[in-house]
Amino acid sequence: MSKPTPGTQQPAKPAAPTAAAPPSPPSQPKPEPARAKKLASTITAQFPDAKVDYLREKRLKVTVSSATIKAVATMVRDDLGFDHPSAVSGVDWIAKNEIEIIYFIGSLTREGLRDFVLAIAERVPRASPVAPSLIDVWTGVEYHERESQEMLGIDFKGNPFKGHFLLPEDWNDMPPLRKDYVSPGR
Repeated sequence: MSKPTPGTQQPAKPAAPTAAAPPSPPSQPKPEPARAKKLASTITAQFPDAKVDYLREKRLKVTVSSATIKAVATMVRDDLGFDHPSAVSGVDWIAKNEIEIIYFIGSLTREGLRDFVLAIAERVPRASPVAPSLIDVWTGVEYHERESQEMLGIDFKGNPFKGHFLLPEDWNDMPPLRKDYVSPGR
């Protein structure tokens, strides 16, 4: 066997065969902390058709219909203390022909909720995405609804601010966050 010349690399040894990774254990349902459970039961007691999903610690999602979203929003503000809308977002569920609108609500005033985010969601038909504005419940949604209106094409009934906000004034194309939007030049 010859000695390696200084400054030269030795060829890598072939890797030893590795054993197959053991199968991962089946996923367990996430534990639902008492605070989230209590919030969920308070909401579903008044709105039995609300679908509640525990997302993770300090995150709860409540999906409701467009017909009840304003009543749910008012209740979570007045009775539960969720007084701060931090964002409004949307998802284009193109295969289901729906757009989901999600309000992310926190609390600036209620002790014990300052680290909690409640997501309130509704779905509207993609072909006619009309939803009630929650500007009467939380004034702070004004900007976020305008953004969702422009980027996803949602018509928020009751939000007095219409027209272009982020896009150029002469934008006549479809909303750019729709999944079937094709950017010019692609």
